[in-house]
Amino acid sequence: MLDNEKNPEKIELLAPAKNFMAIKASGPYADAVYFGVDAFNMRMNADNFPIETLPKIAKMCHNPSNPSFRERNAYLTTNVVIYEDEIADLEKVIQAAKDAEIDAVIVHDIAAIQLAKRIGIPFHISTQCNVSNSESAKFYESLGAERIVLARECSLTQIKEISKKMTDAQIEAFIHGAMCSSISGRCYLSQTLSGSQNQSANRGKCTQPCRREWKLIAADGHEFIYDGKRIFNSRDLCMINYIPDLIESGIISFKIEGRMRHPHYVETVSRVYREAIDAYYNGVFKQKLQKEKWITQLKRVYNRGFTTGFYFNQATIKDSQLNSPANVSHYRYIEMGKILTYHPTGVAKIELINGTLKNGDKIIIMSTDGIHETYFNQSVRDIRYNGENIKFTRRATEEKPIIITISVDQPTNGKKIDSIYKFTDETYSAPRYDGKKRKSSYKLK
Repeated sequence: MLDNEKNPEKIELLAPAKNFMAIKASGPYADAVYFGVDAFNMRMNADNFPIETLPKIAKMCHNPSNPSFRERNAYLTTNVVIYEDEIADLEKVIQAAKDAEIDAVIVHDIAAIQLAKRIGIPFHISTQCNVSNSESAKFYESLGAERIVLARECSLTQIKEISKKMTDAQIEAFIHGAMCSSISGRCYLSQTLSGSQNQSANRGKCTQPCRREWKLIAADGHEFIYDGKRIFNSRDLCMINYIPDLIESGIISFKIEGRMRHPHYVETVSRVYREAIDAYYNGVFKQKLQKEKWITQLKRVYNRGFTTGFYFNQATIKDSQLNSPANVSHYRYIEMGKILTYHPTGVAKIELINGTLKNGDKIIIMSTDGIHETYFNQSVRDIRYNGENIKFTRRATEEKPIIITISVDQPTNGKKIDSIYKFTDETYSAPRYDGKKRKSSYKLK
């Protein structure tokens, strides 16, 4: 029996989106997406969306053109600290969200709450508010909050108690992704070290100095307690093994962190958690947990190693990634070629510039600029070269490219707007995908 009986429906799986490709990536799996526009959100270094695209986002989520996509809610983040000269602009953003039929705004500043109430759009209380107890939660509930995103420092036991005491507001919690060494991101280390408010974590522009190597010296100056260790560099949260505990705690929405992450990351994490949630409701979670190897799939995409955060115990030095500031996965996205033209019959002409392709290879096809919307993955089939069907190609290079055609599952852009990638731990020498340009080459190790 769920502790929270206010919502008898299945748990909402909430996925991040930094661009239209990420919205598409979670389409078959997530029940909702959250995202930011070009102002007032905690991930200002993400691609983010022009405010003019809000109606398009709402349409993509509410009326998906792809039959395999779920109808999803769309939540706009407006959760930074707001200053006096920004209130009018913030009002325009929230009004635009209301006009576009965005389902809710995620807010932190009381000014944003007041504006959301005045404009008449549902609002969710951001984890930036550090709601860690039922009195705080009920306060925001009394203001009209539809949902409260609890502080990541709450334990599972505390979440259960808070959930029991709510009357109307739902409880949302993070279940996967990056963790902050400060209290839910309310940190001034970046601003202090950079000497500029423009690099404040509370304004969505954290430079992440916590991920660096630090030296901790004893008071007498003679002993290094930590010498060159990344003591503030938290591992990533991962609760895939504990889905039943989370569902039975009264959490209504499971939130995946990652508005800076690759669309394929969003797809993979959303798919894995969707499988786990459905397994719980189908009564086969334990069997699936052993069979599906969900944790292995999550380890392949970007991660700093995993932790259960504060759900069961206080975080310690063991929950920090001492050795690497970023991704510890050996898998990378390797650009194989560019799509030159697309024919409505479902055939794409490709300039293969790196490595080989063979029938059965798993590939990702996506836009290279972060603006266009192409994103899907499939197996390679129907390779044609010089008018003949072939099973595999010779090795291509930028100096000696190969022009081939393959069948593709969805429409693509021509004119080299879309490219083909492999996600692999093999060794390649190829341009790295950065979402914007492809200039440098690198070699996997």
